[in-house]
Amino acid sequence: MDIDITGGRIFYTFPIDFPVLGKFQITETLLVSWLVMILITGLCIWLTHDLKVEKISKRQAVAELLVETANKFVIGNMGEKFKKMIPFVAALFVTSVVFNLISLVGLRSPTADLSTEAAWAVVVFIMITSQKIKTNGVGGYLKGFTTPIPVMTPFNVLSELATPISMACRHFGNILSGVVINGLLYAALAVASSRLFGLIPGIVGQVLSKIPILDVGVPAILSVYFDWFSGFMQAFIFCMLTVMYIANAAEEG
Repeated sequence: MDIDITGGRIFYTFPIDFPVLGKFQITETLLVSWLVMILITGLCIWLTHDLKVEKISKRQAVAELLVETANKFVIGNMGEKFKKMIPFVAALFVTSVVFNLISLVGLRSPTADLSTEAAWAVVVFIMITSQKIKTNGVGGYLKGFTTPIPVMTPFNVLSELATPISMACRHFGNILSGVVINGLLYAALAVASSRLFGLIPGIVGQVLSKIPILDVGVPAILSVYFDWFSGFMQAFIFCMLTVMYIANAAEEG
């Protein structure tokens, strides 16, 4: 059994060479990402249509529970003045969770592509930087790189740039490792199944050796961790780092 860990497939490459970006490609990551965004948008529309003040439906109760959870998470970690961050953090968490779990239906997880987390990290980094500038002004922000002494400026710059890189690589590494481990596990169990049932003499052994019977059950148990637990946990960690970095940027005076 062959294992392909070369990354998402490229379906089409535009012949136009864009400045800096190069040639634009339609990749598996891009298509799955748009599919997930459409699904999330449809789910939000379904949950929030026909809302009522009294005698609410179970669907509306679920929607209100999700909104209340997002409110408590953001306000509890950032404060009341950051209420405007609730939609962004909620969208980031839901998108990350669905991206991480989409592999359960046979699609390649977009978060197994570093470009996905890198894009999120850049957005978060811009928000962190803008918050620091808002708090200290441009001069105060630039002066912060020279503290405690000017000779530390290169290290402070590297520390600033390390924030988005560490956020992206942490999320990407954990998701990709789960994808690779699951792929290796399926391959190993398929080989073990073929060898084990191949010991059965006759046509029964020949037929059973071609069916990866051992792939049923064991991967599903490990999937509880690599897909469900790890998927939710990595989404939570990324969002927690986002709110904490932005909140800390607002407190730096």
